[in-house]
Amino acid sequence: MKKRLYLELENCIGCRSCLAACTQCGGHEQRNRNYVYDVNPLVNRQTMPLMCLHCVNPACARSCPAQAIQIHETGAVLSALVEKCIGCQNCTIACPYGIPKFDTEQNLMYKCDLCIDRSKDGIPPMCASVCPSNTLQWLTDEEIEAKQRQFNLDNGKWVTSMPYLEGETNVKVNLPGILQGVTKLF
Repeated sequence: MKKRLYLELENCIGCRSCLAACTQCGGHEQRNRNYVYDVNPLVNRQTMPLMCLHCVNPACARSCPAQAIQIHETGAVLSALVEKCIGCQNCTIACPYGIPKFDTEQNLMYKCDLCIDRSKDGIPPMCASVCPSNTLQWLTDEEIEAKQRQFNLDNGKWVTSMPYLEGETNVKVNLPGILQGVTKLF
């Protein structure tokens, strides 16, 4: 049964456990591939995790002239393949969220791959497996629909696709009232 990464941003306590866990995922070479942002650092302590949304029709993959960015059968958009990446950085420019990062030493793009070595077998990505506040969860579509009903979310708060993207994403985000203004960042 297909699972997706589900984010309940309102739950984030800023512990950054997801960042530490990300570096421990197989193949990440101790490199962090997700981020935690302070929403209003001078006003409150609200934080927000941000990682690749694994778009169904990803701009990063579409912009790659070498076809170095592959989409796994599970829907995960993978980092650039070492043997194909030409270091043009089109992917970093094309992504409206600024997710792909470029390593100048390795001449290679890297980003969240949903810990594909785990998630392809139904095991949660490292970030979701360690999140103490259930901000990051690994859920089936039915479980996500149940959450949608539980929170009684309308289209203004439930994000099934982000602006600038064609189609849907493989990551679902619950934008709580406290973060409504943050949608302008997307």
